[in-house]
Amino acid sequence: MESEAAGLEAWLKRGYHGTMSWMEQHFDKRLDPRLLVPGARSVVSLVCNYAPSHTIGEQLKVARYAYGEDYHRVIKDKLAALMESITDEIGEVQGRVFVDSAPVMERQWAARSGLGWLGKNSLLLNRELGSYFFLAELVIDLELTPDGPMKDYCGTCTACMDACPTDAIPLAGVVDASRCISYLTIELKDEIPATFHSKMEGWMFGCDICQEVCPWNRFARPHEEPRFAPSPAMSAMKDSDWKDLSEELFNELARKSPLKRARYEGLRRNIQACTGEAPVS
Repeated sequence: MESEAAGLEAWLKRGYHGTMSWMEQHFDKRLDPRLLVPGARSVVSLVCNYAPSHTIGEQLKVARYAYGEDYHRVIKDKLAALMESITDEIGEVQGRVFVDSAPVMERQWAARSGLGWLGKNSLLLNRELGSYFFLAELVIDLELTPDGPMKDYCGTCTACMDACPTDAIPLAGVVDASRCISYLTIELKDEIPATFHSKMEGWMFGCDICQEVCPWNRFARPHEEPRFAPSPAMSAMKDSDWKDLSEELFNELARKSPLKRARYEGLRRNIQACTGEAPVS
């Protein structure tokens, strides 16, 4: 993965990872899964659709992937069942499963496997699914015949680059995470710089703007996973509820949800940045 190594090194040198210092660690492991799984012979990339049938929320918005239960929990259960079925079918197979939980370059492996291509917003795009899906991997000691990569179908389209309100996509395929609303509302633990407050467009947890404008997401189909559906409490939330959010209600909403990554004080900070008003204590 020489080209991926050069790209990652250049991205880190530009400081596009912001405060995510962990991105600088385990450089070799990101490029060679055999350092994570000794004896590994194949990387099996998988996708799991999370496109909802409808959006929820008013002016204050949560990224679609966070509507329901934390995807780590849901997909790890599916992968465990898949590994068990593989063992039942062909015998003992050694390996590990990964769901955004280790230094694995999941989008690059998925692109190599033919599941899609890397769009200008750096996300994996698929002609039939768009981009509203999670990625996961099996790194196993079973030697498989590799699939080839898929053609890039972005063409001259720059919709995602043009729509980003914080100019977080300076080059095709390169995202300056330090300017990305998803980073600002989830990964950044300090105060969100005031220069971004007027550009949040209501996104208080994550952001879907570059996916919403992508033409390929016209083909996204609603998922059929009940655990990805928003809870009744999440579906019922209005802007006034978010502004008056209590810690007790946050804990109820975040109990099995990705929202817990922001923590209560972090989400209050995000709401203030989006509205220009301090959340009610």
